[in-house]
Amino acid sequence: MFSVTDSSHEDSHNGLASYQSMKDSILHHLRYTLVHLPQQATPRDWWLALSLAIRDRITDDMVETQVSHTRENVRRVYYLSMEYLMGRMLINNAHNVGVYHEAKQAIEELGLDWEQICDEEMDMGLGNGGLGRLAACFLDSLATLDLPAIGYGIYYEFGLFKQEFLQGKQVEHPDTWIKYGTPWDVMRPEYSQTIQFYGRVEVSFDSAGNCRPNWVDTRSVMGVPFDIPVAGYDTKTVNFLRLWSSHSTEDFDLEEFNKGDYVEAVHSKVLGETISKVLYPNDQNANGKELRLIQQYFFVACSLADILRRFEVMNSDWSMLPEKAAIQLNDTHPAIAVVELTRTLLDDKHLSWEATWDIVTRTFAYTNHTLLPEALEKWGVELFERVLPRHLQLIYEINYRFLSDVEQHWPGRDDIKRAMSIIEEGDHKMIRMAHLAVIASHKVNGVAELHSQLLKSELFPYFDQLYPHKFTNKTNGITPRRWLLNCNEGLVQLFDQYGIENDWPKNLDRLRQLETLQDDEDFLTAFMDVKHQNKVHLAQIIKRECHIDVDPHALFDVQIKRLHEYKRQHLTLLNILTLYHRLLNSPELDMVPRVFIFGAKAAPGYALAKTIIHAINSVADVINNDTRINGKLKVAFLPNYRVSLASHIIPAADLSEQISTAGKEASGTGNMKLALNGAVTIGTLDGANVEILEEVGPENIFIFGLNVDQVQELDRHGYQPYQYYQQDEELKGALDWLCSGHFSPNNPHAFDDIRNSLLQGGDPYKVMADYRAYVDCQQRVSEAYQDKIRWAKMAVMNTARVGKFSSDRTIQEYADEIWTLPPYSV
Repeated sequence: MFSVTDSSHEDSHNGLASYQSMKDSILHHLRYTLVHLPQQATPRDWWLALSLAIRDRITDDMVETQVSHTRENVRRVYYLSMEYLMGRMLINNAHNVGVYHEAKQAIEELGLDWEQICDEEMDMGLGNGGLGRLAACFLDSLATLDLPAIGYGIYYEFGLFKQEFLQGKQVEHPDTWIKYGTPWDVMRPEYSQTIQFYGRVEVSFDSAGNCRPNWVDTRSVMGVPFDIPVAGYDTKTVNFLRLWSSHSTEDFDLEEFNKGDYVEAVHSKVLGETISKVLYPNDQNANGKELRLIQQYFFVACSLADILRRFEVMNSDWSMLPEKAAIQLNDTHPAIAVVELTRTLLDDKHLSWEATWDIVTRTFAYTNHTLLPEALEKWGVELFERVLPRHLQLIYEINYRFLSDVEQHWPGRDDIKRAMSIIEEGDHKMIRMAHLAVIASHKVNGVAELHSQLLKSELFPYFDQLYPHKFTNKTNGITPRRWLLNCNEGLVQLFDQYGIENDWPKNLDRLRQLETLQDDEDFLTAFMDVKHQNKVHLAQIIKRECHIDVDPHALFDVQIKRLHEYKRQHLTLLNILTLYHRLLNSPELDMVPRVFIFGAKAAPGYALAKTIIHAINSVADVINNDTRINGKLKVAFLPNYRVSLASHIIPAADLSEQISTAGKEASGTGNMKLALNGAVTIGTLDGANVEILEEVGPENIFIFGLNVDQVQELDRHGYQPYQYYQQDEELKGALDWLCSGHFSPNNPHAFDDIRNSLLQGGDPYKVMADYRAYVDCQQRVSEAYQDKIRWAKMAVMNTARVGKFSSDRTIQEYADEIWTLPPYSV
């Protein structure tokens, strides 16, 4: 017999809430919120009821946190990001508020399967790759460290896309993640903002004879905020992520409807809602570019209006804004915020230029996430003039004043002015958003030591000379709550069994205690037993998703990340073909059985990336069905890579592929997640790999290939990829075999674009140059894996020594050195 009582928040912190209270709360929501009896409830109903029960235990703290922050007029950081790859929220929230075990016990007492219920949750479609996942980790750390913070972004109706493979090719489907709503959001219509676009600028004079620009004849869109609570771990602080959903200010034209023109009647409504419809519209065409610019301005303008509204509640002196608000630009996407704040202070608050610019430059800081030119956003001046005419005027004014400073520093150096100008001259004038962000920010940071050095020496050398104290480094991190506590229960239990201090989720360096166990064979065996069970679980997922049988005793070689040439999934493919060829020609070859596991999405307009996916799947299809190699080699490309899938892959990985071309990966965070869960890295000296090497020691990582200086040296002397192809028989054989039609009999030329990019296209990412070093390094990996004790020690040392890469450390550095943000305990 089920009984229903009202839920209580008493003693919910620190795991003190009884499972009975949780059980009662679940049943209460099932009946009174969802209007279901237990006998009728579907697994999704149970998931909703459970989520709402956990949300109840967050709500009081969220209210108290925000009331306290407002009452004390605290300094806050505002994090502006186009992406937040939050993943699933239920398990993370249950752990953070200390009710995980009670929730799991309650579900099981109700006769339900815990994993089945948790699997009902859709991943939030609010991000794509590392940029969005980093933002999600940072929000978790901000709350955990009791730092007052609000994240701002867009409430996308559709995520990037759902990925399916048809005949090995990527096919994109809409990611309707929010089709049936989510229990985690709270609509805040009272804080809606109305934003202007298009129009023109006309000049008028006020009563004192001062010239005032007026932005007129605009079109308006309303932003409605939805708040997602972000609970800190083992603390009462609950910050929130505020996401803007776009709505038309003119919902319905009744006159047109009554005339019978039903499409035109809702035209304005459809246009307004399009802005927050899709994450990253395809910007290969003019309409897509325009929508993307509008998206960026929409969320930035709504967010700044909200920030200024909150400031005015307790403050009246605008010069104090930088004392109360630190605004962090997560990459160049929100850089238009610089101009919007300038416009607001000048045009709406009527401050002088000098006062306005002083406030702007003390408020903003900018994180750069890439050295790739194509990822540093530029907008056509013509597009800007049509969509944001007043902002274009202000950009020219900012640039004029900035170039005056450049002239004083480098008199007569027009070449330096051209290099530093916000406006890029040419057949089509472009606005360099990264330059704008650097000029207006008081601090600019890279996201790994190597990346930050290259920012100064390669990307912004003149800016570094002009602003010698502006550039700094903040190496990225990951939250150990999401990426160990939540996803690797067997390892967590092992820590408890061996007496590791249980506050490690907030003090990741506690895992250094594992070093004392590196010679304890019982512990090493237990550690690898946990890994094996995780591999068994992943093998089941691979069987379900890919219809491939894989041996959990094989080495699980994992490469999970966005599909891009610089990440070099095609280098791994050439190694797979090399191993396959060796096995076919030497059937008795003593080779460690391997399962190569991929997870990646290619941008819909990125043709070569999609061809690489097709090639991997086609090669996999042949290898996985070839009985001659006795199952020694398998290849599994798991479709629709996402946070929830990563949480199953990462704990099961033996080898972590981090093989980007040196100097191209800003940091990487997948490398940190995999190492934390006991995977050994094979990688180049790129991004945070350099620092992982420093932490874990050279004996616990496999490094190969060209370093940054060697890559640059190759380019200076004229890189000739064809020479490597001709001189290496295995390389030539692998590439020729791939493009022979053997793996694509219905289209022998299917993979010619890969060959052309490597041989005729200049091989910009040095695949040919690094091939031999990579293949030889993989042989060293195989030899190490055969020594089970050695490999176990390596795995343990990776888990033990990556405490530096907690996002708590990263955020504390931001708070101390960029934001000057003190904690506030609720």
